[in-house]
Amino acid sequence: MTIQVGDKIPSATLMTMTADGPGPVSTDDYFAGRKIVIFSVPGAFTPTCSAKHLPGFVEKADAFTGKGVDEIACFAVNDVFVMHAWGESSAAAGKVTMLADGNGDFTKAMGLEMDASGFGMGLRSQRFSMIVDNGTVTELNVEEPGAFQLSSAEHALSQL
Repeated sequence: MTIQVGDKIPSATLMTMTADGPGPVSTDDYFAGRKIVIFSVPGAFTPTCSAKHLPGFVEKADAFTGKGVDEIACFAVNDVFVMHAWGESSAAAGKVTMLADGNGDFTKAMGLEMDASGFGMGLRSQRFSMIVDNGTVTELNVEEPGAFQLSSAEHALSQL
């Protein structure tokens, strides 16, 4: 079943790169007591994701902070090393936290997975954005396959 507005974020462990190497991020702890804008992409370094999706959130990071957002996070069904490299190449440091859902466990728990096997990519996340306040989804924007509008930084800003 797909996560809905009003639902709690499922418990899962994501990964992020720390100064000491890969480190776990508990979704229970990460979302507790904070307002987070999180967005997902089918894959790091893919065309729309790299040209539009991540850059929009990086460019508008200050506008999100100005509207009371504690953190912006990007995640994908990629490993932590790929997500870290993508963040570095996109100047995301200090603006967007890069989270890896390497096995797709978080994506599956939310019911937002897609089968990209036809493109040689296996299980991936659908493209979406959401606003999460203290662990509860307050806005959810899932794109139709191939689309990029509802999950954009501009749209998420308009929902705050």
